[in-house]
Order: sequence, then structure tokens, then C-alpha cells
Amino acid sequence: MKQYAVTRPLYSEDAFADEHEKIHRHHKTVRHHVKQYFTCDLKRAKNAALSLLPFIGWMRIYQLKEWLLSDIVSGVSTGLVAVLQGLAYSLLASLPPWYGLFTAFFPVIIYFFLGTSRHISVGAFPVLSLMVGAVVTRLVPDGGPPVNITGFEGLTSDEQRVMVAASVTFLMGIMQLAMGLLQVGFIVMYLSDTLVSGFTTAAAVHILVSQLKFVLGLVVPGLSGPLSIVYTLEKIFVQIEKTNVCDLVTSILIMVVVFIVKEINDRYKAKLPVPIPIEVIMTVIACGVSYAFNFQVNYEVDVVGRIPVGYESPLAPNMQIFGQTAVEAFPMAIVGFAVAFSVAKVYSVKHDYIIDGNQELIAFGASNIIGAAFKSFAASTALSRSAVQESTGGKTQIAGLLSALIVMVVTLAIGFLLEPLPKSVLGAVVIVNLKGMLMQIREVPYLWRRDRPDCVVWLVTCLASILLGLDLGLAVGLGIELLTVVFRAQFPRCSVLANITGTDIYKDCKDYMSIYEPEGVKIFRIPSPIFFANIDFFRGKLVEAVGFNPLRVLRKRNKALRTIRKLLKKGKLQMTSKGLMLTSSGPIEESEDESNMEDLDQPTDFKDLPVQVNWKSELPAYIQVPRVDVHSLILDFSAVSFLDISALKGLKAALKELIRVEVEVYIVACDAYILEKLHSCKFFDDEVKSSMFFLTLHDAMLHILEKHPISCSKPYLGPHRFIHRNLSHSCESCCLTGYNNSHYPWQPMQWCVKFA
Repeated sequence: MKQYAVTRPLYSEDAFADEHEKIHRHHKTVRHHVKQYFTCDLKRAKNAALSLLPFIGWMRIYQLKEWLLSDIVSGVSTGLVAVLQGLAYSLLASLPPWYGLFTAFFPVIIYFFLGTSRHISVGAFPVLSLMVGAVVTRLVPDGGPPVNITGFEGLTSDEQRVMVAASVTFLMGIMQLAMGLLQVGFIVMYLSDTLVSGFTTAAAVHILVSQLKFVLGLVVPGLSGPLSIVYTLEKIFVQIEKTNVCDLVTSILIMVVVFIVKEINDRYKAKLPVPIPIEVIMTVIACGVSYAFNFQVNYEVDVVGRIPVGYESPLAPNMQIFGQTAVEAFPMAIVGFAVAFSVAKVYSVKHDYIIDGNQELIAFGASNIIGAAFKSFAASTALSRSAVQESTGGKTQIAGLLSALIVMVVTLAIGFLLEPLPKSVLGAVVIVNLKGMLMQIREVPYLWRRDRPDCVVWLVTCLASILLGLDLGLAVGLGIELLTVVFRAQFPRCSVLANITGTDIYKDCKDYMSIYEPEGVKIFRIPSPIFFANIDFFRGKLVEAVGFNPLRVLRKRNKALRTIRKLLKKGKLQMTSKGLMLTSSGPIEESEDESNMEDLDQPTDFKDLPVQVNWKSELPAYIQVPRVDVHSLILDFSAVSFLDISALKGLKAALKELIRVEVEVYIVACDAYILEKLHSCKFFDDEVKSSMFFLTLHDAMLHILEKHPISCSKPYLGPHRFIHRNLSHSCESCCLTGYNNSHYPWQPMQWCVKFA
């Protein structure tokens, strides 16, 4: 076993500060920060340009011979998948299919210039598409008149829906851009992996239910709001006997084949040069079969239909729609960024480059603003599409640019070939791609065994998102997540520590067998910040740890002193050689004078008494006062990161109560920032002194044992050996590493540890 030896003085915080000079750091003022922020020079301008246009950075190091071919292969593969997913996810947004092609084109172009990730594929994301669809069907429902909005006059139902989708996407982009410019990319940190997992699982359930009408060939109006999923299922099962058998068989066949081939791709991905693009292959086959057998006429199958050639003219957002959709746009902005940033972070770690969260917000904000102007809907990144771009060898966003060119070719030239494609095929492709999100439910048993608060966050987020809708569900999940953080900080697991025999290590006394607890010494640890919400909890746990209520003991002692003074004044107590003796028989009532209750909380005062009362001995006149067996208390602040003003007041009150009942209090491993705050807040006075702070727990323990020596008759409890400063005495009977027994004092106090 490896060994180490330490020889140093015993340090309190004051002693350490006297011996070791600190570097005085000048903290910058707000004025200095503002001045520095608005200062511009050539270097700063260059860094700003590289930050705002990240593509310049990686274009300068682009390895043409090594990377170009990989980017071309990746771009073509990703483009084919983007075309198919664009058409499919348009159905989730309750829009005509070809608008998904716009979403797979315009945002990709903008992200190429502004984005910091080299591997994600920008475009439609099923969860965002579903959230857009909920807004669209709320303002322009299937089975009724649209909401009264200026600008809807003279427009068809599809055109009204496109206006709603474009406007809410534009507003979402403004929010993302504003957050990026304000440098609040950290907001995504509040969405934990557990919350995102529960939320996306619920979204997958919504997507699955929304695609059933296409798979079954039923006419079901789009619904939104709380319990919409229940009402949708009700409408589906009411007309289940009207299922289109051709749609159902086609969907099942597509799902089975795609699922099997995807499993083959996963299992043999190391051997396959590129994944088999089975969705594209099955789509081409389905188009051909549908065209050959005229599914639309012969079997009444709903098909994609006419796909206009080219791009439509830009559309200005509707301000009235902004007011109607602001509540939904904000969670869309957060979810879109959170998912994209999570995927981008995975690939940046894998390929060793840096991404900037604030720049990503700017990139997606600009992508959605410009995309919405050209009638695309909310863009983020789809996990499956990004996986295709990365796994097929994509090195940079050149692959994304080429995928946009493939989409453009389909939009301008060959889109008509997709017109006979059954919508049930698109629905089947969407459902198969939900496997990853739906399988996240397997995390629940693991979370329940490992971390139940996280499991509660997952379950509540998932159930709330399913029943209340994705926007309200996300808000509920975020609220529950923050509550769990508050509860963990407000009710931390406090513990009483003890020395691990033969070491300078201290652990929870409930967890170890070979421990040593010096008589009269308690070590209390709180593993969280102390603030207004948990200061009362801290004080309650502290009372439990020491085994008595110091305020109650103090009041009892002061009441006892009142009684003694009263008896002395009446002559019922007299001073003798043996101490105070009672001169009369009969019961003595304890003083119940309530006139000055505040005085009971003050330190005990013996100035009017002929002797000082020993509270550990039997008191005269049968006066009863709770016995205090603790003479020293150590508070381990190693895990306390901050104290607020309420906590300072509560801590000082608790320390004074303990000091006034003759318990010496020591605080160890306190953060330097907290010590500075204590000094600046005038925390110290005649009772609470800075000398109670020690550098380490072991320093405080050795100091206590020097003041309150213990007998050297303790049995040997562990494989250790203590060597005193002059190395002339070895004491194998002491139980604490570095303990200086009273018959071998140290001058100055130093200790050396050696392990056998």
C-alpha cells in the first residue's frame, strides 16, 4: 500500500492567514466591463467576425482532397432523407407536404454561414412540427371557421394555415435571435436530460397518434389543447370500421421492411460503407406502385397530390397572429434550440471542436426568421437525419449545403414524381423513426432504482405533456424539475461524522465500523448552501445532532440562577465549605417570573453569586437543569458554497446559543468567499470570533484534543503509528492521527502522519 507523510503546523484560518500572504486581486468594476465591451480594435473586430460567421474558421482549414468526396456522399444521402422527412413532417404541422421541402432548404443555407456545428442536419424536427401543427389547428381548425384574424380574407384554408405556421416560426426565430444577442444560451441548462427524455417520449406518443389517421386512411380533424390526444383517439376508434385496407396494408409493409433494414444498419454499421437508405428506396417503390395501380382512384388512397414547381413569393408575418401565438412560440424556441444544441454537443465532443451556444441561438433564430419569410415552418435538427449526415462521412456543413441543393432540385425539377406517393407511406416512415424516442421509456426502471426525484420529473413531464399538450407539459415538467432542485437544497442529507481509525479522514458515523468519536465532541456536516429556505432545517438538524436544544438549556440555566438568587436573598441558601446548602426543608418552586423573558436568552451571569455554578454537578434546592455532555462542536462547511443574509443571521443566532451554554464551536473548510462575506457583514463580535475557523477538520480536532486531553489508555484500534514533532516518542495507544497526548506536549503544535 502506498504511504504518505505530512508534517506541518496546526492551522486555524487566522494562523494560516498570518503565515501565508494572499495575493490582492483587483476586481473589475461595472464601468470597466462596459468600457471593455464597447472598446473596438483590429483583433476584437476579427474575433467578432469569426464568431458571427463561423464558417470562415473551418473553411480556412478545409482539406479539399480528404474531405470533399466524403461531404459529397454525405450531402447526397442526407438530401434524399431530407426530402422524404420534409414531406412527412409537413403532415405533422398540418400543412401541405411540399412546404416541408422549403424547411429543408432555406434554414440549411442560413445555418451554413452562421452555425458552429459541422455535423448536424438542419430542417424539420417532428416534435417542433407537431407543436406548429397544434397552433395551426387551433387557429384554423379542420371542422370549423378560423379565428377572426385580419389577413385571412380571401385566402384558402391551406393558405391560412401556411400564414399561421410562417408567422409563429418568425416569432420563434425572433425569440431565439434575441436570446442569442443577449447571451442567454445558458437557459438550455435548465432542461435536464431527464426532462428532455420525458418530454420527447410524450411528443413521440402525440406524433404516433397523429399519424394513425394516415395509416388507417381515416378523416380525423386535427385537435389541440389539453386532452386533445384522448379526443383524437376517440374519433379514430369511433370510425375504425371505415379503415382503408390498402392504406393499412401499405403502412404495415413499409414499417416492417424499414424497421428490419434499420436494425441491419445498426448491427452492421461497422461493415457497411454507408447506411442503406431504406426510407428513400421504399418511397420510390411506393410511388411507382401507387402510380401503376392508380391507388388514388381505385382504392381511394389519399396521396401527396400536386407539388408546385419552384418557390413561392415571400410572405410578411401577421402581427395579429404574433399576439395569438406568443405563449406557444416561446417553448418552441426553447425546445428547438435545446434539441439541436444537445445533438451538436455530442458530435462536437466526438470530432473535437467547439460549439458556441449563443451563436447557435443566433444561427437558428436567423434561419427561422428568413425561412418563415419564404413560408417554411419551424426548423431545428432531426436526430436520424443528423446521424445520416455524420455516419456517411460528412466533415463540414458543405454536406448540409449539398443536401439543400438536392432538395432544390426536387423542388424545381422532379417534385412531380412524388405526387402519387400515398400519405400513409409518409405516416409509416414517421412512426418507424419514433422508435428511438419511444424506447426512452426503458429509462424509467433505472431512474426509479437510482434517483427517484429524477424519475418523478420524467414521469410527470411525460404524463403532463401527453394529457395537457406539449407546451403546458413542458412548463409543468420544468416546474417539477425546479421544485426537486429546491427540495434537495432545502432538505439536504445532513450527517454526523467520526474519525476513521488511524487516519485523518472523517466519514458518516453510520456508514463505518472502525470509527473513533472523542467523548464530548460532535462533528456536523451540511452538504448544501445555507440560505433563507433551509436555515431553519439546518438549525433543527443541528439540535438533533448535539442531542439538546441550546436555547432551552440556556433559559433553564438562567431560570435556575434566578431561583438561586431569590433563595439567597431570602436566606434559604447559604454558602458553606461544601458550596451552597439549603437551610430549610420543603419543596422549592422554580422561579416563574415572566417579567423579563428576554433576559433568559442572554449569557449566564454569575456576578451576584458567591460561587460559579458547575452545571454538570448536582444543583442545590433540587433545581433541575438539562445536562450538556458536549463540550465541542465542529461544523464542516466544505460543501457550503454560499450563505445569504438570512442564513448569516440564523447561523450567528445558533452559534451564540451554543457558546452561551459553554459549547465551543469550530467551523472548518470554509470557502474563502464566505469568510470574506462574514467579515464584510460584521459577523464577528465578542462571542462569535474569527478564531473558531480552522483550515481542515483534522486541525480543529487536534486543537480540541489539546484543550480537552483524553486518557492514553484507549485500546489500539487500527494499523497506525503516531510520530511526534521531535520523533522521540511513539504513541500506539492514541486513537487519532497526530493527537498530542498531554504528557508529551508539542511546542509549537505540529503533527506528522505515517501509515503502516
